[in-house]
Amino acid sequence: MPDVFAQSKVISCHRGDNLRKLLLDNDINLYNGKASAINCQGIGTCGTCSVMVVGEVSQVTWQDKTRRSLPPHSPTKNLRLACQVKVLGDVRVTKFNGFWGQGEEIVWQAD
Repeated sequence: MPDVFAQSKVISCHRGDNLRKLLLDNDINLYNGKASAINCQGIGTCGTCSVMVVGEVSQVTWQDKTRRSLPPHSPTKNLRLACQVKVLGDVRVTKFNGFWGQGEEIVWQAD
């Protein structure tokens, strides 16, 4: 079973679990500010659940790639939309500042 390291927590999950659902179900603060109330609920259109993920995860979906190609995101930044990520092995997650999580300052990280 894979482990997800986020916000100083270790969460064991099943291979293929959705990262957004897993983080929210384990009281991880995935959204910055008002994004917790104003988001697309996981369909990949708003981009507010963006995080940096290091580890074994699913390939980038077209929703993820498309949303992150639009401002304020940048396709060159190493982020993923948590709602579009399936956990396939151990992963470490980092959340950045900004409404969409597109900032440079770390809000929380794996350790």
